[in-house]
Amino acid sequence: MIAIIDYGAGNIFSVKNALDYLGFENKLTDKKEDIEKADAIILPGVGAFPWAMNMLGLSGLIDTIKEQAKIKPFLGICLGMQLLFDKSYEFEECKGLGLIGGYVDKINEPDLVIPHMGWNKLVYNHDCPLFDGLGNDEYVYFVHSYKAFCDNKNLYAYCEYGSKVPAVVSDGRYIFGCQFHPEKSGKTGLKILENFAKMSQEVK
Repeated sequence: MIAIIDYGAGNIFSVKNALDYLGFENKLTDKKEDIEKADAIILPGVGAFPWAMNMLGLSGLIDTIKEQAKIKPFLGICLGMQLLFDKSYEFEECKGLGLIGGYVDKINEPDLVIPHMGWNKLVYNHDCPLFDGLGNDEYVYFVHSYKAFCDNKNLYAYCEYGSKVPAVVSDGRYIFGCQFHPEKSGKTGLKILENFAKMSQEVK
């Protein structure tokens, strides 16, 4: 079972619908017990970083997330990816989950439209199980105004939007993050979600 963490952060139903379509058992939950029993975890999210961290704090799930992300496949989506980092400067400096080193700050491209919204091409930087079965001309759907700043070792794919925008990050083990919305990225996004879901079966 894949636990989709429900902490009031937006795109949970589109993620659930995608997993249902792919045929993988999943559950929307805000319960510690479900997250601990799950074979994999997805942390979705849309909105502002400080607000999301506050909501996670109120849910009492931060310690559980940190513990479980180290022992089973964990995927942060959009804002959920940004929460994986040490901190963000969205509105104010705010501490994140600290699962991947780095920080989040505003996309600084004065000549481009912000937010970065629409389809953009994935450029692979390291091999990653999320990319199994994908080609070299894959496009995914983004909606965001802030981006991650991290070490190259954690940058598994990016897109170009004035400069490099991290699109997929990982700790190299169980933790993954997608800045784009795989559940809104057509066949490419569904393949990425399928690859993640299959990882949950392999670690049983």
